[in-house]
Amino acid sequence: MTRPARAFIDLAALRHNFQQVRERASGCRVLAVVKADAYGHGAGAVATALEDADGFAVARVQEGRELRALGIDRPVVLLSGVSSEQELADAAELRLDLVVHHDSQTAALERAALREPVGVWVKVDTGMHRLGLAPERVPDTWRRLEACPSVAAPLRLMTHLARADERGDPSTADQITRFMSLAQAAGAETSLANSAGVLAWPAAHGHWVRPGIMLYGISPFVGGRGEADGLRPVMTFASRLIAVNRLSKGDAIGYGGTWTCPEDMPVGVVAVGYGDGYPRHAPAGTPVLVNGTRVALIGRVSMDLVTVDLRPQPAAAPGDPVVLWGRGLPAEEIAEHVGSIGYELVTRVAPRVARVTREFVETGDAQSPSASAGESR
Repeated sequence: MTRPARAFIDLAALRHNFQQVRERASGCRVLAVVKADAYGHGAGAVATALEDADGFAVARVQEGRELRALGIDRPVVLLSGVSSEQELADAAELRLDLVVHHDSQTAALERAALREPVGVWVKVDTGMHRLGLAPERVPDTWRRLEACPSVAAPLRLMTHLARADERGDPSTADQITRFMSLAQAAGAETSLANSAGVLAWPAAHGHWVRPGIMLYGISPFVGGRGEADGLRPVMTFASRLIAVNRLSKGDAIGYGGTWTCPEDMPVGVVAVGYGDGYPRHAPAGTPVLVNGTRVALIGRVSMDLVTVDLRPQPAAAPGDPVVLWGRGLPAEEIAEHVGSIGYELVTRVAPRVARVTREFVETGDAQSPSASAGESR
């Protein structure tokens, strides 16, 4: 039997969310973040659909290679830079822009004999304390890179906001002030706004913004919902019922019998599990949509199956559609139930789950194919 679990990717929603970036950060250039296979949505489909993006950002040389193989010729920024001479040579061959966040990377560029110089973004640590040069190190590094034959002009300056997802947190304003002071001294183009920065911190917009999770319709904010910021979910993780069982009061459900039927009731079996990327630790009560109606997860999540309480949908039958998150059921809500974040849910959808790209109509069923649908993996 072909497994019905699918991740439906709504390209119209993706483009809508990109337009929200343009409107919120008017006048800025946009680096669309497509690392981790576009947060599990399929980097090729996403990058091809975002034809108005000014560039893309990735985490690995191989991710940049895949974009170039698709014929994408816009700037591609390697967010963590390179960690070896071979990576530097490969990145240069692919015309990837490099982030420099450590003295060793500056030294590697000074030693390199590249056929063509590469674009460089100098990353400064303004408070994240993860990657980045200490602010006092920036002027010396800047001079070295400006004098380096392997570095193309102009140099650009970047940082990363640590708590922009907490609206109004004063440390973000401090980071912005610290960064802008350095940028003014260098006379450089800047990039510091992630998705939360785009939506909530206009002072962080600078010259280039780097939206990631908001492109995919998921809120970057603690306790937030993408819909509240005018975003639409791009991924709908869906499957179907493959069995409906009429069980009796006292019957225990699934491994360990952790949930017991409080009365005679219908229980549905859904063809999805942790092998598909659904969180194994999802507790009983986590919402699921069956035929568009909310029902509750019951029992433990198995590798290939979950069970649901069908009392709110007593007429449900095998073959009926199920939505795990996406249209009608925000990924952020499921993440709260499982003690995680929307980022993790979408990036963990397994490779065995086919991504089906299409343009949804607003009244369309997440399981109904459209004329533009295409399936990969």
